[in-house]
Amino acid sequence: MVTITLKNIPAELYEKLKEAAKANHRSINGEVLYAIKRSLMMQPLNVEETLERTRRIRELTAHYVVTDEELNRFKNEGRE
Repeated sequence: MVTITLKNIPAELYEKLKEAAKANHRSINGEVLYAIKRSLMMQPLNVEETLERTRRIRELTAHYVVTDEELNRFKNEGRE
């Protein structure tokens, strides 16, 4: 395995790394490796597949209409 040393990491970025590592139950090193792997190994988005998935979801949910009253109630419940 190769070792990389990172220098001059901005404090704000380091704090975000620490928070993410804690939330994901990883070490900071593990979180950095995960972030690098995720950004470099991402597969290109398949536009047609994504559109088809979106169309199916839209069909499944098209019959449900959310009223303004429901939206306000949901927002207010989330603030409690």
